[in-house]
Formats: sequence, structure tokens, C-alpha cells
Amino acid sequence: MQGFEVLVEERVATELGPNIEAVDLLEIGARCDLAIVVGGDGNMLGAARVLARFDLGVIGVNRGNLGFLTDLPPDAFEEALAKVLDGEFDTEHRFLLEAEVYRHGMLKASNTAVNEAVLHPGKIAHMIEFEVYIDDQFMYSQRADGMIVSTPTGSTAYALSAGGAILTPNLQALILVPMFPHTLSCRPIVVDACSTIKMVVSPENGENLEVSCDGHVHLAVLPGDEIIVRRSSERLRLIHPKGHNYFHVLRTKLGWGSKLF
Repeated sequence: MQGFEVLVEERVATELGPNIEAVDLLEIGARCDLAIVVGGDGNMLGAARVLARFDLGVIGVNRGNLGFLTDLPPDAFEEALAKVLDGEFDTEHRFLLEAEVYRHGMLKASNTAVNEAVLHPGKIAHMIEFEVYIDDQFMYSQRADGMIVSTPTGSTAYALSAGGAILTPNLQALILVPMFPHTLSCRPIVVDACSTIKMVVSPENGENLEVSCDGHVHLAVLPGDEIIVRRSSERLRLIHPKGHNYFHVLRTKLGWGSKLF
């Protein structure tokens, strides 16, 4: 026994039986020094959007498919976690995005994202028209199925599937990846993380549009709306076991070749 006070998220606590202090995520953020998230990257993203506002470390036990954000293997996590609890760990900060939807100059909805904010049609995929501005400078107009605005953390997620580049986590940058653009000349573009991204939806679009944050939170968008995406003031403090290597993670998760000599 190491004498730690343990709190359990209330939905998880129902599976573990009595004699457990069950609290919500906000109380975990306010009272804890370390949050242990068991699940896949989706679980980590959901927890991270809430916990990033608190200054606590977050570490993940991978129970999903890939696990870019969840370091610890489920069948052998005890030894690595024990070392973390003993103070042997590396710390890494990941910035978040804030996505806002404005209608006639009024803020209608907002939320944060760890991976990406995506403008796209609703339930049926179809081409939409919108303009993109970087720091209020017009960049281009688009006819596409949507636009992905991704952090370096999200560059190995949806953006990668859409043909975007991988950004190493220490980069202060955003990548914009058009989804199936109606032109062969349109390519992903990387901009400074301090940039403000504005997407103006054409008034001629259908009404069934939305902005998705990490694929979990959906903000309704109407024709003529403006979507602002910028770096959030919140940061996620990720905890890794000592010796964590990002390129080893890429090789393992993406099946890259090992060294030849």
C-alpha cells in the first residue's frame, strides 16, 4: 500500500462495488494529482476535454485499438504505473483547440477539442461550400465534403486518414486538411498555432451542417454561419513512463519498418 487517496469516476464506480468514493470528472480534476484513464483514445479524449482545465497529470491504460494517447499496456501496466506513482515519469503538454460558431455576429455554441474540429455535413455526406481565412486574411474558397482543423495530437487521427501530415507533438502548429476537395490542386496546409482559423459557410448550403469536436461533441451550423477555431488556453498534461519515445509509438501503432542495420 502506498497510501494514496483514490477517487473513482461515478459511472466506473458502479461496476466496482461498494466502499468506493465515487465522484464526477470535475471533482477528480479539482481534488486529484493524477488521473488514470482506462480505455482507448476516445475515452482519453473525453476525459481530457474536461480535465485539461485543471493542473493534474493524465495517464492512460490502453484498452482500445491504437492507443496513441494511452501508453500503458492492459496486461502489464502494474509495474510501469508503480514507477509513475513513485515519481519516475516524463511530462508532456498538449494544447487544445477551441471551436466557436457565430450567427449574425452572436456566439451560438462552442466547445474544446484535443484532436480536431471538423466542419462537415450532417448525417449524409455531400459537398459544401465555404471560405477559409487565416488571421482575417482570405486563403481560399472550398467546395469539399468538409474541413479538418487538427492539433499535432490529432494529426495521427482523422487528419491522417484524410491525407494530412503527421506533426510531432512538440510543434506549435495546426494542420488544415480539406476532405475530398473538388479540385486536384488543394493540399493540406500547416499554419502557426497562434493563428485564428475562420470558416465562413456559404448561404447557399443546405441547413444540415455541424462542427464536430473530437467526433464527440457536435455544434449545429446554419448557412452563413462563421466558425472560429483557435488554440485554447487549456493544456493537457500527459504523463508518460520514463523512456517514452514518440517515434517508437509511431512505428508500433502504424506498422512502420524496423531498423535494417
